[in-house]
This record gives sequence, structure tokens and C-alpha cells, in this order.
Amino acid sequence: MGTKRNLAEMEARRLQGARLLKRGVPQADVAREVGVSRQSVSAWAKQLAAVKGAVGKLKAKPLGRPRRLEPEQLNALRAMLLKGALAFGFPTELWTIKRVRALVKREFGMAYSHTGGWRVLRSLGFTPQKPERRAIQRDETAIVQWKKKRWPALKKTPGAKGAPSSS
Repeated sequence: MGTKRNLAEMEARRLQGARLLKRGVPQADVAREVGVSRQSVSAWAKQLAAVKGAVGKLKAKPLGRPRRLEPEQLNALRAMLLKGALAFGFPTELWTIKRVRALVKREFGMAYSHTGGWRVLRSLGFTPQKPERRAIQRDETAIVQWKKKRWPALKKTPGAKGAPSSS
């Protein structure tokens, strides 16, 4: 497993190197002074030339793979998810990762993997929920009445103390 990078230290090194380059210090000397490779210093010199020597405008590129959906698209997706799955033609209200991926593909034209779909949901603040499993025909009033009338008769009575046990 690799070492974790300290991004603040890396940024400070890069800015120090850019200042040295701006003063006219040779790239090899900057690399030794800052403690990085000559290739890194060469890349910094190219960036510095691109921003016409403005050290304050140098910014590190974001790490990792770029996001695919823009922030406004993510906000639109959140609104769609809150409207419910039925509003988008799914047979039940349950949002699954497969359904979310299908919605993103249909609405934004981007295909996500199963893991990518899960990460999008997590970034929007959604967490996994297990739906209650109940029959569609369930009649709550009939259940309450049955519990009042029939359940006491079906309950076992506790055995006498000191009675032999089967265990």
C-alpha cells in the first residue's frame, strides 16, 4: 500500500518552486532545492509560462477521475429522485441503483457502472433503505381486531414453577 500524499505540502513545494523559477533559478537547482524531480520542475515551468509568470494563478489539477455529471445536473437528478420512481415510469416507488442508472442514462445520456451509480447516490446524500415487506391486500383494521379477539386465546400460558423441562 502506498503512502498518503500531503496535498498542502505538495502545494507549498510547487509554489516555492514557481517563485524560484520566476527569479531565474535553473530548473535543476530548483529541483534540488525543493526536493522534486526535474520533470516536475519542467512541468511547473510550462505552467508558469502559460499564466505569463503569475505564480498566484498556478493551481494543481484535481486528483482522481473527473466527475461526469455537473453540479446542476446532480441537483436536477436529486429533484427527480425526490419526485419518486412512479413519476418516471417505473412500476413501484422503490429506487434501486439499476433504476437510478437507467434514469441517468435516459435523462443525461451518461452510463454509470453499478458502483458509479451507488457513488452518485451517496454524493447526493441518499442512503440505503430496506423497504417494509407488506402484502398489498393488508387490512390494518382487520389485523387489530384479530389481535384483540383471537391472539389472547392462542397465547401459551406459562408453565408451573418447578415443572420438569424438556431441555
